[in-house]
Amino acid sequence: MAIDSPRFGARLVAAMQTRGPLCVGIDPHPELLAQWGLPDTADGVARFTDAVLEGVAGEVAAVKPQSAFFERHGSAGIAVLERLLADLRSSDTLSVLDVKRGDIGSTMRAYAQAYLQDGAPLAADAITVTPYLGTGALAPALDLARETGRGLFVLALTSNPEAAALQHAGEPPVARSVVDDVARLNAGVEPVGDVGLVVGATVGDTPAQLGIDLAAAHAVVLAPGVGAQGAQAEDVALTFAGLERRVLVPISRGILSAGPAPERIRAIAARFSAELTSKLWS
Repeated sequence: MAIDSPRFGARLVAAMQTRGPLCVGIDPHPELLAQWGLPDTADGVARFTDAVLEGVAGEVAAVKPQSAFFERHGSAGIAVLERLLADLRSSDTLSVLDVKRGDIGSTMRAYAQAYLQDGAPLAADAITVTPYLGTGALAPALDLARETGRGLFVLALTSNPEAAALQHAGEPPVARSVVDDVARLNAGVEPVGDVGLVVGATVGDTPAQLGIDLAAAHAVVLAPGVGAQGAQAEDVALTFAGLERRVLVPISRGILSAGPAPERIRAIAARFSAELTSKLWS
């Protein structure tokens, strides 16, 4: 990817306009591998990812591999992830690598080089990052993402119950400070900035309660929690009212459980995409 390539935010918005708001998660849980009749090995993960890729590549706005389920198989699992990311690039499908990295100084720079550097084996179009060492500590990743036309999704309001003790704390609340930081990073960039937010689809009216203006962040919101975690398309529409064409909805188990036949995965992904488009864009 050349430095003068279109920015990630613009590419993502264009992909969503063409293919809808669905992002298919690739989370090769041991339980899903067993359900598919596959071994819980790197080879099983490879066969799993190949089937998902055949089903959805070029059909959805983005694909979100969860790095942990590849890492658990060591170097062989990482090799599968490298090949998956390369295949997504070849199929013109945006990748959001879910790694949730966050550190300081040279360590953060090394993480950035691993996932955002041109030519890196694990290079993705965007990665998830955690700001809870301070949003400023993400600077090496922000700088490299800008340089290479890639993006970040910053954790802001996650759906796990434990998060509230940290993310809701303080005045202003920590989560609001994170969103305000992202708004500053995205200021003046059209149609949206390259720094997105992760806000759980299950958080309900929490943004309003905490005084968080998601629209002001000028960001695409990655909204996990639909399907197995309990949220429905209607919940997404209510929680993110006013952001209808700026919400990217990752769904994993709700789609992957339809496997292993790629055509079944494609069909259920198309159904979810149509439902989300109807609720969010009507």
